Amino acid sequence: MSLMNAIKNQTARVGVIGLGYVGLPLAITAATRGFPVTGFDVDPGKMEQLSAGKSYIGAVSDSSLASAVGAGRFDWTTDFSELSSCDVIIICVPTPLTAQKEPDLSYVETTTRTIAAHMTPRTLVVLESTTFPGTTDDVLTPLLAASGLKMGEEVFVGFSPEREDPGNTSFNTATIPKIVAGDGAEAGNLVAAFYERVVDKVVRVSSTRTAEAVKITENVFRAVNIAMVNELKLVFDEMDIDVWEVIDGAATKPFGFMPFYPGPGLGGHCIPIDPFYLSWKAREYEVPTRFIELAGEINTAMPHHVIDRTRAVLDRACGKGLSRSRILLVGVAYKKNVSDMRESPSMKLMQLLDEAGAEVAYLDPHVPEIPPMREYRQFTSRTALPAEAVPQTDFDAVLIATDHDAIDYATLLELGCPVIDTRNAIARRGLSMERVSKV
Repeated sequence: MSLMNAIKNQTARVGVIGLGYVGLPLAITAATRGFPVTGFDVDPGKMEQLSAGKSYIGAVSDSSLASAVGAGRFDWTTDFSELSSCDVIIICVPTPLTAQKEPDLSYVETTTRTIAAHMTPRTLVVLESTTFPGTTDDVLTPLLAASGLKMGEEVFVGFSPEREDPGNTSFNTATIPKIVAGDGAEAGNLVAAFYERVVDKVVRVSSTRTAEAVKITENVFRAVNIAMVNELKLVFDEMDIDVWEVIDGAATKPFGFMPFYPGPGLGGHCIPIDPFYLSWKAREYEVPTRFIELAGEINTAMPHHVIDRTRAVLDRACGKGLSRSRILLVGVAYKKNVSDMRESPSMKLMQLLDEAGAEVAYLDPHVPEIPPMREYRQFTSRTALPAEAVPQTDFDAVLIATDHDAIDYATLLELGCPVIDTRNAIARRGLSMERVSKV
């Protein structure tokens, strides 16, 4: 049977490498839509949770996991030699930045070499990890070619950027339109055929470089606009104007305006990282990326601004600095109502408070314990303050970094200490603003 027929008949075995926020939802969706799927990951802890029937990703319920497993369409392994039995291989691994804000493709490169060592003829390999334009052509394809198999004849390569949005209840993997492209016409047909059977809508573009640029553009758009409102916030604060009221007023215009909101910094797996991928690549072409770099500077500076304002609030309220102050940091996930810690600005806030000599406790119903992270390893395994312990604990200030709905904000106000609110959480709930400073 040809690869195209196997995909159309949904007998093609799908291998998903990287069972994180992108890979696990994709694997379950593909299995639910009828494909046999094997998930691959290097983390044995994930394997243990899956074996126990427990999903560690909010977008995947325990019941959907059990359904896919019960139907015999989903299994998982840390043994990458099993890639030899896969007809379609999807790469969903991290693409972080180095400390110098340059692309770190080590996960993609290592994964691709592993694929090349085990794949067989009649295989489609698709990269979903966000990256700079040209990665599929210049990195993925040459590494796969080292297998000795013929690219475009025995092995076909494509790119289809992930568009996951943790905590979004309006869209899921199956309902978000999928950008797809292949390295050549036949690869493009195979990529489109596969995703047409997994998601509701496929949008085909002319090349993998274009598909890579689409994803980067989506994230640059958000990063630049968030930087703009962060800067407006600094300006309007000096004018004693509430930036949230301004944005909500502007959002009533039915055309020509899209609301973005300020915060303590950028978080998540894409927006704080991906624009730097494009600015790095643009230097190869001697093209300046002023908007992107300026947006990065503004957004990166926001945690420092928040700490400076917290210090000023403490000084005015109780005549003391951050040193030896007890601070309750509310929310350590990067966005509301999720447990996702990737690039969370709350961790930078925690680090800055710690360096200033403050005693920091955190409250987050979605993150009972801080997981191991590439950065901030000093906070690994730190546990959240139980909600019931908050009223019995003395704090000099409360710093709201993530506005989870499950937080009892009225109880925070009853503590009687200053509240620094970076998310407008108190005002949006109509609570007293007597001791609240919007930052």
